[in-house]
Amino acid sequence: MRGTGIAVFLCLTLAIAHAQRADQSVVGAVAVAVNSDDIGGVVTSSNGPEAGVWVIAETLDLPVRYIKIVVTDDRGRYLIPDLPKAAYSVWVRGYGLVDSPKVMAEPGRQLNLTATVAPDEAAAARYYPAIYWYSMLKIPAKDEFGKNPDIAAKMTQTEWLNDMKNNGCVGCHQLGQLSTRTIEPALGHFANSEQAWTRRVQSGQAAQFMMGQLSSMGSLSIKNLADWTDRIAKGELPHAKPQRPQGVERNIVVTLRDWMDEKHYLHDLIASDKRYPTVNAYGPLYGSPEYSSDNIPILDPVKNTATVFHAPVRDAEMPLSLGPGHVAALKPLMASPYWGDEAIWNQRINNHNSMIGRDGRLWLAAAVRGPDNPAFCKAGSDLPSAKFFPLERTLRELAVFNPKTKDYQFIDTCFGTHHLQFGFDANDTLWTSGGGPVVGWLNTKMWDATHDAAKSQGWTALILDTNGNGKRDDYVESDQPVDPTKDKRIVAGFYAVMPNPVDGSVWGAVRGNPGSVVRVVPGPHPPETTLAEIYNVPPPGFGVRGGDIDSKGVVWVSLASGHLGSFDRSKCKGPLNGPKATGDHCPEGWSFYKYPGPGFEGIGDNSAESSYYSWVDQHNIFGLGNDVPMSTGNLNDGLIAYANDRMVVLRVPYPIGFYAKGFDGRVDDPKAGWKGRGLWAANGDRAPWLIEGGKGSKPLAAHFQLRPDPLAK
Repeated sequence: MRGTGIAVFLCLTLAIAHAQRADQSVVGAVAVAVNSDDIGGVVTSSNGPEAGVWVIAETLDLPVRYIKIVVTDDRGRYLIPDLPKAAYSVWVRGYGLVDSPKVMAEPGRQLNLTATVAPDEAAAARYYPAIYWYSMLKIPAKDEFGKNPDIAAKMTQTEWLNDMKNNGCVGCHQLGQLSTRTIEPALGHFANSEQAWTRRVQSGQAAQFMMGQLSSMGSLSIKNLADWTDRIAKGELPHAKPQRPQGVERNIVVTLRDWMDEKHYLHDLIASDKRYPTVNAYGPLYGSPEYSSDNIPILDPVKNTATVFHAPVRDAEMPLSLGPGHVAALKPLMASPYWGDEAIWNQRINNHNSMIGRDGRLWLAAAVRGPDNPAFCKAGSDLPSAKFFPLERTLRELAVFNPKTKDYQFIDTCFGTHHLQFGFDANDTLWTSGGGPVVGWLNTKMWDATHDAAKSQGWTALILDTNGNGKRDDYVESDQPVDPTKDKRIVAGFYAVMPNPVDGSVWGAVRGNPGSVVRVVPGPHPPETTLAEIYNVPPPGFGVRGGDIDSKGVVWVSLASGHLGSFDRSKCKGPLNGPKATGDHCPEGWSFYKYPGPGFEGIGDNSAESSYYSWVDQHNIFGLGNDVPMSTGNLNDGLIAYANDRMVVLRVPYPIGFYAKGFDGRVDDPKAGWKGRGLWAANGDRAPWLIEGGKGSKPLAAHFQLRPDPLAK
């Protein structure tokens, strides 16, 4: 009896202490200072204070949809700062919870919230990022390749993963969110899920390319997708659970605004000049609508307004930038369950990416004419670049837009364009990717002085110094064996382009399996003096997509292997030119850092993350330090930074399904602390209606900021 009495006494004592701590937390939260433009308080549940959960405030009272999201501290306290005057729906979302009831509130109020604990694991899993669901997809074992008739002949496991991840299926939209891990009833009724998946990927204006991707892999690709959704429909849950935000992740403030419209998507956005991040301070953001529209969306984050500029083309008879040569068709192959037979993509400019220059003008990778190049690009031209490597056709050129005057100028380039970056030279050279066998550039200083497109541009083929004499000589072609007495041309089309701030070289990320990075040294008289070096990705890495360079000249790339990869040329031990310097000569220059999130089962240690692009914070804009490499977390619903030897996730928990293809940083006020700086990213999914909220959802612009603590104003 005595032992039982002591036990009861201890239980009561612990219960009272727990209640006192919970009550103290609530009292402490009420005491949190709240200004007239803040909402703050404490989040508790039946388990007590809830640490590391999100508090979301959303309003439709402004000209754009406006959402601000913060994370609770270790006592469950939160503070949502700097809210525009409006009525907000406020609620709690977090792992292990289901959404709490929404409460209406206005800024200037202390608001304690009651979180709702998930009744079961299935309810909790509805809020998991896509990677937790997509990692349930079965990947064929290594020994199946070359033996299984349902897998394309000669395909390897890394090629399969490359295609199922960022260089294939996850290269245009997210997979694993609710809309893709289930089958839309509007598709119709089918005998089995293989038929349903076949019909699904035949929908819309990208159908031919989705079908082509899966068909090239063999019939097992569709079978495995069908098996994946079948298992989920039967109640199977992810084999891992996400961790709540930890450490500095709790200091992140995310602000979302919608823009554009519900039928069109954005590939990218731009906020400032990467070299000078105070350019365009507090100014508008510009979106790149790629295949979806000729309307350039413009978002004013101060006034919270969204407008568009309709970009023209030079030639009135120019065909639509759809169909042959493009990765979007003129018409849907079959009806979309969302938009029926309507061809919702209808454009000519095909603006893939834009950059802001130091004077605030917007430079666009945009089509201005039909595909046939002018005579100065072709054989017989006096243009130096054309003499070395004439070009017959291109599908996208350059344009420049002055936001103040609304002047839009066409720049007729011979080479194709895709991504753009300014160099660090006196001519403000604009370097481009997307040229296929060549890398092109524009001397913007000369363009501004002359408006002579031919005189202002140049391009070069990629020539390796395989005879090792340090200069460009006669070369063998890419399909010919190395001749140690000559140089060698390679075909390594740049996807990302990265001017090096250290030595004037220009790097490119080359997609593929395993993929590579290429260094171009223009020399004093390009293209005559231009040489290249190539460095292939060694195991365990593979599958290069986008990349960037830091202030020390180290290149960082997103990899389909589930890694952030870095290449440091200074670590190379052997010769960097000569007959053996053809790609595999410097594995020691590479390092790999695994992305967060679960991996596919049965293929060893891996992350299923399928990052599209990487960017380096050279100027400590976000606040994690100079030269912090960051990637789009395309299955992690946000961005991922590698800082202080750990991965930091900048997650967008609402709406679920945030998917970026690039991002930018800007310093609005260097003296304003965390409030005067931040990162900007667009939800770049080709199908905005796949995000939480479904049809009617518009693309989002996300602003990520890092405050010193979860309650900082």
